Amino acid sequence: MSYNILVAHGGGPTAVINSSLCGLIQAAKESGQVNKIFAARYGAEGILKNDLIELSNVSDSMIERLMNTPASAIGSCRRKLTEEDYPAVMECLKKNDIKAFFYNGGNDSMDTCNKINLISLKEGLDIRVVGIPKTIDNDLDITDHSPGYGSAARYAAISSAELALDAAALPIHVVVMELMGRNAGWITAAGAMASRLTGCNQLVYLPEQPVDMDKMLEDIENMYAKGKGLLVTVSEGLKGPNGKMLADTGIVDGFGHSVAGGTAEYISKQIMTELNIKSRSEKPGLLGRTSIPYRSQIDIEEAYRVGRSAFDYANSGLSGVMVAIRADRRGRYKSEMFPAKLSDVANVEKIFPVEWIDRGKIHDEFFNYVTPLIGENLPVYCDFKMY
Repeated sequence: MSYNILVAHGGGPTAVINSSLCGLIQAAKESGQVNKIFAARYGAEGILKNDLIELSNVSDSMIERLMNTPASAIGSCRRKLTEEDYPAVMECLKKNDIKAFFYNGGNDSMDTCNKINLISLKEGLDIRVVGIPKTIDNDLDITDHSPGYGSAARYAAISSAELALDAAALPIHVVVMELMGRNAGWITAAGAMASRLTGCNQLVYLPEQPVDMDKMLEDIENMYAKGKGLLVTVSEGLKGPNGKMLADTGIVDGFGHSVAGGTAEYISKQIMTELNIKSRSEKPGLLGRTSIPYRSQIDIEEAYRVGRSAFDYANSGLSGVMVAIRADRRGRYKSEMFPAKLSDVANVEKIFPVEWIDRGKIHDEFFNYVTPLIGENLPVYCDFKMY
C-alpha cells in the first residue's frame, strides 16, 4: 500500500542540506511504496499555508542536482511554532494524507518534530515523524556531529589559514575574523586550524568562555609584539563577563534568539583605541555555510546517508526519532547512523567543551575530533620560515 510523505526545512541552510533531501527523495522513490512526495515551501510557513511542492514526478536528473546545490532548494524559515499553530499543521498533514513527516533542522526543528509526534500519538493518527539533523553550529545533542558542520568547519579552517598568511605577509595590523556561532563555538574552533596549517600567530575566542576585554587586549598586544602578524578569530556570539554578547544588536530572530552583529568590528575598534595598533575586521558571514567549493566530502556523504536513513526509519515504522551519527575515529574514520529519541534531542544545546579552551588557544582533543569531519586534501602552503 503506497502512502504520501512530507519534508520541510527549518532554520539556516547549509552547504549539504540538499544532499539530505536528495537521499530522502531517492530512497522514497526506490522503495516503490510512496505515492506522493511533498515538500513544504519555506518550512513551517509552507505547512501553515498548505503551500506544498509535489516532487514525485520531478526528473531524476533534477533531483541529482541537489547534491551540488547550496542553501535550501525548497526554502526554509525561522518561525517558531506556537501552540496555536499546531492545529493548522495537523490539518495540513491530514488534508494531504501524510503518513510520514520529515523535518530537517536543528534544536528548534527537533522540538517541532517532537511536538508533532506527540500530537499524532494523542490523536491516534498513523503519522511517522522523523527528524533529520542539520546545523552548521554542531550544537545538536546525542549525535556525534551534525551534517553541515564539517563543511562549515572546512571553510573556517581554510579561510582562516588564508587570512593568517595575509596578516603575516604584511604585518602592519591585527586582523580580527568573525565566524558564525551564537552560543556554540564549534565553527570558530575549526578556524584555529590556521595555526596548524600555516604556523602563523593566532588567538581564538569562543562564546562558551566569556572574555575579559583587558586580558584579551593584553594577549593581543603580546602576540602582536612578536612581529609576525596576528589573526584573532572570534565567534559572533562572543560574550563578556556579564554574559551579554559584546555586539548585541538588540534584535531577536523568529526563534526568539538574540541576533549578534559586528563582534569583529567591535574588537578591532578596541584594539585601535586602547592599544594604538592598526586593526581591521573581516566577516565571511553566510559564505561560511553556502560554499560549494569548500565542502567536506565526508559531510556530503553523511548528509546524503542521514536523508536515506530517515526514510528507512519511517518506512520501517519508527516514529519520534532523529537520525543520529555514531563516529569511529580509530584508524580510518567511519560512521554509522542510529535512531535517537526526539525527546532526548529537542531543545538540548551541545556546547563546545570548555576544557578544550585555554585563553585564546584550542587543545589537541578538538583537532582530533574535527580533522576527519573537515575532510582530506587540505592545502599545503609554502613556508620559508622553516629554512
